[in-house]
This record gives sequence, C-alpha cells and structure tokens, in this order.
Amino acid sequence: MNRRIFLGTAAAAFLRARTALEVAYAGSMASVMEGPMRRAVAADLGLELEGRAQGASGLARLIASGSIRPDVFLSITRSPVETVLQAGKADDARPVARTEMVIAYSPKSRFAPRLGAEPWWEVLEQPAIRFGRTDPVTDPQGRNIIFVLQLAASLYGQPDLPRRILGSDVNPQQIFTEPSIQARLQSGALDAASAYKVQPAAFHLPYIRLPEEINLASGSHFAQYRRASLTLNGQTYYPEPLVYYAAALKEAPHHAEALRFMEWLQGKSAQEVLRRAGYDPAGDTTI
Repeated sequence: MNRRIFLGTAAAAFLRARTALEVAYAGSMASVMEGPMRRAVAADLGLELEGRAQGASGLARLIASGSIRPDVFLSITRSPVETVLQAGKADDARPVARTEMVIAYSPKSRFAPRLGAEPWWEVLEQPAIRFGRTDPVTDPQGRNIIFVLQLAASLYGQPDLPRRILGSDVNPQQIFTEPSIQARLQSGALDAASAYKVQPAAFHLPYIRLPEEINLASGSHFAQYRRASLTLNGQTYYPEPLVYYAAALKEAPHHAEALRFMEWLQGKSAQEVLRRAGYDPAGDTTI
C-alpha cells in the first residue's frame, strides 16, 4: 500500500513539474485539443497543454492588443493570423490541417427525419426551426455560414435564401458560442446549426455534407466562392480556404517549447491525431 501511495505521489509531482504550454485556439478545435491532442503533447513532448477556446478573430484581436499572451495561436482561416502577424506578435504561421462546412443537426429534433431526407435548405427555412451559428463579428465560422448560404442561393436559384434562413447577418436569436451550440444540439434545444466537419462526430451528432460548390473546401471552386462577401462594421470579408494555421508568439512565456510544439504539429504523430479526429491534410494553401 505504501509503495502505491509513493508512486502516486511521485507521478503527481512529475505532472506538476511539466511545463504548461498555453495555446489559444479556434473554438472548433476544442474537442481535439482538450482530449487526444492534450494526451499526445504530454506523451511526446512532456508538456502540459493549457487551452483557451474562442472565436479565432476575437482571439487574434486580444493577442494583437496584448490583452492575452499565449505561447501558440491556432486559427481557422488566414485572416486572424494576419491580424497577429501585422501586430508584430509572430514571425510566421504554418498550415496544419483543413476542414469543410457542414450542417449539423440534433437527432432529438422533430426535423431530424426531414433533414436526412429532404433538401436541407428547404428544411432550414421553416419558421419553427431553431438554427444556431456563431457571431460573424468575432468568429470566422459565423461568417462562413453566411458565405455558404449566399453561394447556395446562387446554386439553387433562391436569391433570398440567406434572409429566409438567417434573418439578419447578426441575428441574436441564432448566435451562440461554439461549445454551447454543440451542447444545445445534443440536448435538442437547437434543431440544426452550422459547423465544420470536424465538430459533430465528437458529440455523436449527425450532419449533412454540402456540395463542393458551396462547402468552402474545394480549391477548384475557389474563384466561385469569392463571389460571396460580407461587410460588417465597415470591413468587407470574403471566403478563405478553411485551413488551420499555427503561430508561435514572439513574446511567448515559453518560446522554446512553443517552437517545439510547432514542429511537432506538422509531424507524423500530431497529424495522425488530427486525421483520427476528422481533420484533412492542409494541402495547397497558396489559393
């Protein structure tokens, strides 16, 4: 018994001795970062990963202003990373994975049978459906669902489709944080929501894959994607490749460990973790 207590105490002391690497990451990465990625970082690098999940654009502004000082920033799309680079907070950013837009839905929803059988956009425009999305002001995904619906309007010949499904671009009745959207879908408090492909599986939620013409994932359709646009607070946004980027911050409290983590992210072990979690290879990011 004493031996087991001693080993437990020694193990606890070892864990406390690990360097804590603080990573600020896009909210869509919460499941992989808080689970398999954290375990892999501990096993491979001997680091204790501490995370902060939030909309990537909001995180980028906090980093740029000096309000937060994480070791590493993980963003979805390039624009939030550019905010950090232009503020002089990092020297470069590396692509580590890619995803696509989907529509997730609740198996508890009364609309679930219809979402699995009927054209998805016709179901989503029903007045009684409860649809969730993130804030387009602070989160790229909140903008991406607007782009998807603009492109769908053209693809399906339904010019007012975005208005029928979303109402206004910033509709408080539909806007939630990413973690709360997944929880609301699980409980049935929401019927459907915008999502990246990497999100629903972790919560055992069904989802609808969208045509390449509108899912923001196809390089061959990217010129077509750029026909969509959104202006918020005087800034105009356009679709970007749904690539996840990592940047080690120059003022990182643990800069050497941040650089090790960056190298590791692009290596075999981390990439296998990402593949198992449903992330696609970053591929060509020059578009």
